[in-house]
Amino acid sequence: MKHIKTELFIELNGNQTNYRTLVDMAKEIWKESGKLVKDIDALELYFKPDEGSCYYVINGEEKGSFYI
Repeated sequence: MKHIKTELFIELNGNQTNYRTLVDMAKEIWKESGKLVKDIDALELYFKPDEGSCYYVINGEEKGSFYI
């Protein structure tokens, strides 16, 4: 099966972000707390464009949010 390069962009009210940016921001918060990215087994993202915020759950336990 051929690999297809995909990208997800999210736009609202003239603002734009993408999937990779949200993932990278969650990883950066994880690293800033003194943890290693290689220790992330699962990452769930819940983006609410109307709020400009993204909520995350890392490894089913670590929860938080950040603004875009």
